[in-house]
Amino acid sequence: MDEPAYHASRRTINPSPCVFERAILAHCAQCELARRHALAEREVVACSLEVARINCTTLESLFRERATFALRLPRPGVPLVHAKAMQLQCGGLRGLQAAVAAPTTDVHAMVQKAQVNDASLLDLPWEQIVSSIVAWQTRRRAPTPNS
Repeated sequence: MDEPAYHASRRTINPSPCVFERAILAHCAQCELARRHALAEREVVACSLEVARINCTTLESLFRERATFALRLPRPGVPLVHAKAMQLQCGGLRGLQAAVAAPTTDVHAMVQKAQVNDASLLDLPWEQIVSSIVAWQTRRRAPTPNS
């Protein structure tokens, strides 16, 4: 399947993509509201609740805004390279888990707990979360044996 056809099909099959799809597919996080679908030998993740998707969009925007200087991110509107997007999502969710003392990495549960504890996502301990974002690293590939 060519890429333009894939993306057109993706928008049709998955009109509400999960904001933290990359983190979920990389097993950095999970979500009780995530629904997985197979598409052209790939996996996509959809959000089953629009209010939760809005909350996650806000959270991801805050991750990017607060970590822009520390990660030297490009200006808003410029897409992130995959490694930076993974660092932002996985590191941010790990930091959020520590900040709200969540027992699991369930994104929806952590966002709800953050809103109950702090009443607003803006009031989270952002210094701690940004430190976690900066500290997160991608998994290193195992060296291949010489043949």
